[in-house]
Order: sequence, then C-alpha cells, then structure tokens
Amino acid sequence: MKNEKAPNVDKAQLSDKSPTSCLGNDNASSASETKPYSGDASLLTDPLRGSPGVLTGATHKATLPREARLPINRCNLPAVILGGLSFQRHPSPLVLDGVAELHSDLFRRLALASTAERATVFQDYMTVRFRLEWPEEAGFTIGSGCRKARTKANYVKAIRGWSFDSDSREGAVLKGWVESRFGLTPRYHREPLRDPSADAYVRYLEMRSQGLYGTNALEAQLDLVYSYCQYELACRHPGARHVTLYRGVNRLSEYEILARGEGRQHILLLNNLNSFTCSRERACEFGDSILAVDMPLSKIFFYCGLLPGVLRGEDEFLGIGGVADVSLSTL
Repeated sequence: MKNEKAPNVDKAQLSDKSPTSCLGNDNASSASETKPYSGDASLLTDPLRGSPGVLTGATHKATLPREARLPINRCNLPAVILGGLSFQRHPSPLVLDGVAELHSDLFRRLALASTAERATVFQDYMTVRFRLEWPEEAGFTIGSGCRKARTKANYVKAIRGWSFDSDSREGAVLKGWVESRFGLTPRYHREPLRDPSADAYVRYLEMRSQGLYGTNALEAQLDLVYSYCQYELACRHPGARHVTLYRGVNRLSEYEILARGEGRQHILLLNNLNSFTCSRERACEFGDSILAVDMPLSKIFFYCGLLPGVLRGEDEFLGIGGVADVSLSTL
C-alpha cells in the first residue's frame, strides 16, 4: 500500500485494512471474526498481526458496556457499534448528522483548494460562518450578562485548553461533544464518572455548561473540526484505516480493563476522548509503560499539524474512545 507523507502524521504507522461490516451486538460470534483480516500485516500491531493476543472467549465478552453509551447519538452508527471492539478492528467512516448538507459550500471550496491552501480555507470559513471576529453580528451585546471574554471561546480555545489540561472546562466541553455526537459517555473527568446521578457527574456537567455558556454554537464548530479532520486524512492517506498511536501510563489499574489476554495484551474501555501521540519516544516521557493501540482514522478528532498554531509539539492526536485492544510495553 502506498502511504502519503504528511506533516506531523508521517511518523505514524498507517495501514490499509478493508472495512468489514460490524455486528449490531459487537460480539465475535464465530472463529472467523477473531482472525486477522487482509492487509499489510507488517504495519499492524501484535493483536491484529496474528500473535496470541486476547483470547477469543475474552474478546467475546468485551462489548461496550451499557453504562458507557447513550441509546441515541448524532451520527450514522449507534454507540454500541462505533464504541465496540469490532469497529476498532474493522472501522468504517463516521458521518455527523447534517454537517455535509449544512456546510456544502465549505467542502466545495476544500475540493477546489490545493493541499497547502485547505487549512486556510477552513479557518476562513469558520471565522466568517460563526462570526468569530464580529460577535456583535452573532447577537452579543454589551450588558447582556455575558462577559466579553466568552466571545473568544471558540474551537481553537477549546482544543488548546484540552492540550493544557484535559480535565479543564474546555476538556469537559470536548467530552460533552463526543457524548452528544457519538453517544459515548465520559468515564473520567477529574474523577471517575460511573453514575450519572452522582455528584462527580454533576460537577462534570457544570463544567461543560460553563464552557458552552456565551459561545456561538461551539459544538457546531467542533462538528466542522471533526469533519474537516476526516476530510484531510482521507485526502492525505487514501485507503488507510488505522494509525498506530501511543500513550504513556504509570498504572494500568487506573484504566477500566474489560479483559486480560496472553502476554501484555488487554482490552480496555477508554475515556470517550483521549490524548495519544504517534511517537513512541514522546509517549515514554509521560509514563513508565506505553500503551499502543491501532486507532481507526475515523475516530481521530484532531491531530497536531492539522491547523497551524493550534496544537504544538508532542505529535498529539485526540482520539475518540470506546473499547480498544491495546498492547502494553516498557522502555
């Protein structure tokens, strides 16, 4: 398979994997569903290359828990499918409701632009569409009870806020956006989130509401960020389905382990949005052990280099969560 080289993505291992339809219950009902699929096996991590990996029985049980998903969402696949293990292994495109129809002019402009121009075209469209530099035209008035600073709370601020602290107010907004659009509920924000009626979940909702207050359709802005990211990945890496990403960890016990396999293969329930890096060397700076995961490209919300000046350093990727087959290694 031919892989295009792209800034800040070229170190990631992209692999061409033929998409296979996902089962509604996300269970491996036959032996054939647990076998490696076709493609360049040399580009895949161990569990997808035919190593012992996670036992079939454990894989069978590792579906997306009911408490980690909503019954409805705003994309073309339900949460029980897109958040499950079958989707990680055999992904397909995720399309947010109404984005292509409401913003057809953006995608027309992107199709006419060169590779070097597309980021500028996108940023210009966002500025004009959401009146980011003219808040008065979007309805902001002095003395309306909303501070002037809140008018600058846009998609750029949200992503930068996440990069500084994923448990910040901006982090709550992004996790809430994933929950709304993909139906995957957050599992952690400053503290574990297991019970929607618990105080911890209420505090998360308060932070999310504070982050959205006084903004101009911030979640709609994030819809376009995700859609543009998917457009750019498809243009730069046609036919690719996965990227190998890494995350430094100190204690695996901090994660929700659904199944333990042979060796150091595990099936985890990840938070609904997570930071990764495409550089194994950078991942080791954040923990004694390294998690490696084959992340579907359709679950990449944003990555370093997608838009100039938004994320700097660390080769960071923001990946949507769910059930994932991961490998754990040490330095």
